[in-house]
Amino acid sequence: MSYDQPYPHESELSAIAVQLNHIAIYASDRHLSAEFIAAILGLKVGAPFGPFLPVDLGNGVTLDYYEKRNEPIQSQHYAFLVPDAQFHAMIARLEAVGVTYYADPSHTEPGQINRLFGGHGAYFGDPDGHNMEIITRPYVRP
Repeated sequence: MSYDQPYPHESELSAIAVQLNHIAIYASDRHLSAEFIAAILGLKVGAPFGPFLPVDLGNGVTLDYYEKRNEPIQSQHYAFLVPDAQFHAMIARLEAVGVTYYADPSHTEPGQINRLFGGHGAYFGDPDGHNMEIITRPYVRP
């Protein structure tokens, strides 16, 4: 099978028909990690669903925290598009719990935010070292 050839009728599939529904996020402690991101984003943690602890986002996507004990957690990047009106409250919540935020993904500009694409953005680590990002404007793609 060659992946460089389109599947039959691939060109007929509308991009709007394909949506992300949920994503599993590995955590050494699913409760700690789910509560952390929910607190920062101003959301609630849902009831456990099998091995997952969900945090529902406003666009129908669920972050499903999955506990992996006794295994290293590979750091991943997760970006959240957030309302302008809530951005500074999220920064304040990071400050309140003593989490440093950064203007850049490499975490070289501590305590600063960026102003990309006419909005605001910041990066911060979660309890397992995932590189979380909050932005108020989507990135402009060529």
